[in-house]
Amino acid sequence: MHDLSGRRALFVGGSSGMGLAAARLFHKLGAEVILAGRSASRLDAARQSLGDAGSAATLAFDITDDDAVNEALSHLPAGGIDHLVITAASVTHGPFASQPVTELRAMFDTKFWGAYGLARAALPSLRDGGSIILLSGVLSRRPGINCAALGAACAAIEALTRGLALELGPRLRVNCIAPGMVRTELHDRIPLARREAMFQTTGSSLPVGRIGRPEEIAQAVLLAATSGYMTGHVLDMDGGHMVRQYATR
Repeated sequence: MHDLSGRRALFVGGSSGMGLAAARLFHKLGAEVILAGRSASRLDAARQSLGDAGSAATLAFDITDDDAVNEALSHLPAGGIDHLVITAASVTHGPFASQPVTELRAMFDTKFWGAYGLARAALPSLRDGGSIILLSGVLSRRPGINCAALGAACAAIEALTRGLALELGPRLRVNCIAPGMVRTELHDRIPLARREAMFQTTGSSLPVGRIGRPEEIAQAVLLAATSGYMTGHVLDMDGGHMVRQYATR
């Protein structure tokens, strides 16, 4: 495994799920970790879960608030950061013809515009040779019913990744992880029995026979952060979702 001693990484969306799993891995490998998200209490709990919590810092802000983003980044440690990992997102599903547009705009404000603005605001803080890592999702290229808007938001993130890799290189590398279904707190709002049935149905349709774990996405984030020849790439971490056999309607 990599030795990340002397490296510093900011995980926005780092209070739970894939962001926290990636932060734990980087922390284990010696990196200085900064967790960011909207809830100060959740961030503190996440920091404590790292074990040696004193070596981690937290920044509480709303990714959709430009002023709050700029204020938070002004508190980054002197010397800047090596890696910016953005997993913060808002997800919504619904029929194209009836889903409220306000919900869709809120999703884009977080998943796309939030990531866009944060990456731009963080540029002065990113050290030469560093990286930006974004998250999209398999719906960008393998659509699902009632997921048109979410797929469009994921596709926008992937297009942004390619454009930024070209524009910001060679000083910075920019990559994107496209997860399939992963067991995270994002699904906790779904009643338990329905949630487990969804996990089972989706998992059984995949070549690997199950849905993903946050720790597996963290491994992909580590690859994107440490491979100096990888940029402008969208890495599918989906259990074979792109080649799955869909059931008929």
